[in-house]
Amino acid sequence: MKFKFSGLFAFVAATIITGLAAGAQNSTLTPYSRYGYGILSDNATSAQRAMGGVGYAMNSGRQINVMNPASYAAVDSLTFLFDMGVDFTSLWSKEGTTSENNFGGGLDYITMLFPVTKYMGVSLGILPYSSVGYSFGSEIDNGATARQGSGSINQAYVGWGATPFKNFYAGFNFSYLFGNTVNDVYAYTITGSTSLFQREMKVRDWHLDIGLQYSFDIKPENRVTLGVTYSPGKSLHGETYGVYYDTNLDSKPDTVGFTKLNGLYSIPASYGAGINYQWRNRLMIEADFTYQPWKDAKYAPIENFEVTEFSNRWKIGAGVQYTPSPRGSYFQRVQYRLGGYYNHDYLMILGNNIREYGASVGFGFPVPGFKSVVNLGIEYKHRQANPNPLIKEQYLNITIGINFNEMWFRKAKIY
Repeated sequence: MKFKFSGLFAFVAATIITGLAAGAQNSTLTPYSRYGYGILSDNATSAQRAMGGVGYAMNSGRQINVMNPASYAAVDSLTFLFDMGVDFTSLWSKEGTTSENNFGGGLDYITMLFPVTKYMGVSLGILPYSSVGYSFGSEIDNGATARQGSGSINQAYVGWGATPFKNFYAGFNFSYLFGNTVNDVYAYTITGSTSLFQREMKVRDWHLDIGLQYSFDIKPENRVTLGVTYSPGKSLHGETYGVYYDTNLDSKPDTVGFTKLNGLYSIPASYGAGINYQWRNRLMIEADFTYQPWKDAKYAPIENFEVTEFSNRWKIGAGVQYTPSPRGSYFQRVQYRLGGYYNHDYLMILGNNIREYGASVGFGFPVPGFKSVVNLGIEYKHRQANPNPLIKEQYLNITIGINFNEMWFRKAKIY
């Protein structure tokens, strides 16, 4: 018996390769991202972001859930899933009496999932781990300064999930962390000279995520899933250094503070737990909790740049998805989503902890004649420091994800 791949496979393979080469695009806009490793990501897809960024206990054969690799085992034996998302952001920020509005956006993630046996699934893709992006200036005595930053740390991963026995799922993601972040400080004097202090960090390392899920029925058509995840903390590999350049001096830029990351820079362990309730194929509710002891992480100072302090990070999120009738009319088959979260972030700035909360709504629009879904999410979030608010930020994010659902193998027709 002969088989052939769906025509979608070649397109997906090319897209994955392109994404791995280019890395996820950076849509971060906040000055807060100049500290530490930047703004962290939690591996949520567009559908999950519309539900408050939950997913530790989510278990579906029609949706890729990178947040818990144990979920890969739920994929149907004949299903190939491919999900890619883009993000568009509008930011309103206020510092004292000064207000500003900025826009950004780009590719967010690329993931795919396919079965290898009836009880085992494999996923791979590329996701952001953290990102840096900002640009602002201020006046100083006899001149002005300008600060700008860009870059990201990405993770290209391969994941595996299996069902060792009924209703129990286990899996892992093995990731390669890569990327550069750059932070620049320009000083302009009234005499016309310009000085540049630049810090660049290059990360090249491996990372591991482990996940477990267990499902059980509390009554017919009422299913509960418990999920936990764990990522061990580790010292990072790569390098960081500062560059000093003065236009008044007829000489090459000076490199200062060059050092290897190993032993001086690290990321902490990460713990996640969630509970998910499903009624038929219509209603799904989930609540998640994330904890990361960032106070244990190392982040060495470098000449001419501020010392960075970390706080332990914790986040709570909850979301709901409702489908009126999976086999009804078109709008009865649309998936309606709602969610919210609160994030006590890892960054400490001048003794102030960064805190964030957000709310989201979203829709999963089925593609007529196919199992594929176009996910649209709209998210509002507010970020500021505490107790001194420093910069108050309000975001409106629009996320669009295309979730392709195709046959993994298709029998060739015999005429």
